[in-house]
Amino acid sequence: MSDKTAGGAAPAPADRPRRVSAAAVLCGLQGAVITVLGAVMLVLTVTGDPGDRDQALAGAVTALALGVLPLAAGHGLWRLRRWSRGPAVIVQLLGLPVAWTLLGSGGLWPLAAVGLAATALAVLACLINPTATEALGIGPREA
Repeated sequence: MSDKTAGGAAPAPADRPRRVSAAAVLCGLQGAVITVLGAVMLVLTVTGDPGDRDQALAGAVTALALGVLPLAAGHGLWRLRRWSRGPAVIVQLLGLPVAWTLLGSGGLWPLAAVGLAATALAVLACLINPTATEALGIGPREA
């Protein structure tokens, strides 16, 4: 079903299962948060006085680049593209150990860890659902 829409338009919301829509929105939200954090890091690197400017710049650029993957996966899920499930699942599986690591940090990082873990588990639950796999054209092949 992923390529059945005419002219490359996004499928109508009625054609997209709610679980796929939820996964797409959560992936997009994750990508947006990572991108905003990368942008803030970049601004602070340029306007501030980091101890190691090269390392701070590399961290900011890395965060900006990492924000692209969940944004692209979310966009693909929204458009019911078959390829988007793999990157979406990989991002979530990578996010779980990051969340675990953030739990041991101070400040607001444990709160961010809970948010990351909750969204990662929610996206995974949505994407392993048979309705989602069928909508993305990934279900079992008929004999």
